[in-house]
Parts: sequence; structure tokens; C-alpha cells
Amino acid sequence: MNTAIARLVAAVGYPGKVSDGSVSSVLSVDGAEVYAEERDGRLVLRLPLSADTSILPVLAGYAAGRILKEDAVLSWQSDGGAFLWQEAPADAGSGELRRFFESFLDSCDWWRARVDALRGGDAPGTAEDELLMIRP
Repeated sequence: MNTAIARLVAAVGYPGKVSDGSVSSVLSVDGAEVYAEERDGRLVLRLPLSADTSILPVLAGYAAGRILKEDAVLSWQSDGGAFLWQEAPADAGSGELRRFFESFLDSCDWWRARVDALRGGDAPGTAEDELLMIRP
């Protein structure tokens, strides 16, 4: 069975393998675990960001501006913390899956840099286009 996850892995040239018929998988990308799941005709990628509730207000402040620039969405789950997710049609072609994956990873890089900075790591760049924030 050629699942969306198997087609995604093939489209991006991921070095690991997924089980035949697998509808969920964990992909190791740039030192992070990206969860891939096929459900209800959609392929969903998800990256856990942080379970630290103290940084959630700052992350939420970035979310409105980022939604204007990217398709990935910041969400919160009480038992898992903040995570980023994005979805695509499960029947997408190879080119679309590759762009979807690359786009999601670009978003992940941006959000991971913000989380690292909030945890006291290196501050991310401060270019205006990187720190777009909309406040109510």
C-alpha cells in the first residue's frame, strides 16, 4: 500500500524507511522529531516546540503575524505543550509533497529559533520580516 507518508518520504529523499501501509511515522530532521500522520484524507506534519507554559504568551504574540506568512499553525495541547502543525491533501503529488515538507521545515526553523531564544539561547535575527508580530 502506497500511503501518503511513504510517498512523502520518497518525494523528499528521506534516508529512513517507513513500514508498508504505515499511516503514522516519526521523522528525524535537523535534530528534531517531526510527526507525520495520515488521517481523513489529509497528511499532517507536527513538531513539538515546548511544554513551558511561561513562554506561551510570547509565542502566541508571534502566531498572528506568522499566519500571514506561512501555512503552519501554532497550537497548544494541555498534555503536550506548544506544537506547530501543517496539513496537505493525502493524495498530493510528489512535487506538492516536497514543497509542503520544505515549507513546514522552514516554519519549524523559525519557531525553534524563537523557542531557543526564549529559553535563553542565542537570540534570533531581528530583521523586520522575521519578527512580524500583531498585537490586539
